[in-house]
Amino acid sequence: MKILVTGGAGFIGSNLVKALLDRDDIHLVRVLDNFATGHLSNIEEFLDNPRFELVEGDIRNPEDCLKACNGIDAVSHQAALGSVPRSIADPITSHNVNVNGFLNMLEAVREKGIQRFVYASSSSVYGDLNESPKIEKRVGKVLSPYAATKMTNELYAEAYAKNYNLSIAGFRYFNVFGPKQDPNGPYAAVIPLFVKSALNNVPPTINGDGSITRDFTPVANVVNINILALLGYLEGSKHYVFNVACGNTTDLLSIWKMVKEIAKSNVNAVHGPVRKGDILFSLADVSFAKEILGYKPESDLKRALTEAVEYYKGL
Repeated sequence: MKILVTGGAGFIGSNLVKALLDRDDIHLVRVLDNFATGHLSNIEEFLDNPRFELVEGDIRNPEDCLKACNGIDAVSHQAALGSVPRSIADPITSHNVNVNGFLNMLEAVREKGIQRFVYASSSSVYGDLNESPKIEKRVGKVLSPYAATKMTNELYAEAYAKNYNLSIAGFRYFNVFGPKQDPNGPYAAVIPLFVKSALNNVPPTINGDGSITRDFTPVANVVNINILALLGYLEGSKHYVFNVACGNTTDLLSIWKMVKEIAKSNVNAVHGPVRKGDILFSLADVSFAKEILGYKPESDLKRALTEAVEYYKGL
């Protein structure tokens, strides 16, 4: 197998690249990245590996997508501009990357005759749906431009699978965290921000009173389901959508208390307003992924948080 990982220098992509290179049945792992949000340091350890290739390019450029797909058997499309607040501040760029770039990749896959395409969707597509846990068959109205881009990805993936005989799997990630997640910048995710605050004894800001819940998901789960979908059986001319989570929910205040304990910090959090576009309560049903792909989520939250804290200590 020769596999392309777009966004392979990013948080999720670089963890996936490592896992793929650790396998004997993968002949080549190629990364396409423009380093807008990814970092060369995330993939530096792979540069001397003869089974690794780096293509510096942008998914907004169709030619870069075609070049990256040459000789490839399957694609894991992780390249995107994440963050609800970023999409609200700059919806055009989020659309250009997440929608136009996604369509460019689908076209490149079609033109190069690649049959297997898996990609990152998001739990944000559930929007204002009040049901809990969330199941793949029902979504609500989206609450942000970011969510709209991910919903659009799913619609295009459905159309391409049916019309071009592709096997496509989309993953609705629920609050993924772990090593290599960037703790810096205005759009950093909550767990790396909490860890950074705890290690530096600086009070973190919790949006709301701390009762907002998330199905926090160790990055190992995301890596595993990508590999299961890349290498396992999927029907042709079919688009699958899977929740990727643990099937547990934890509020922000509890997460902060765990991080604080692990990092041996004595600082207290401060509270700010709930962010515009945020989903307040999030819990996934992962039974479909278990049934179709044999997905077995790692759900030991404290152990995964400890690994994350140790990673950030070493930076």
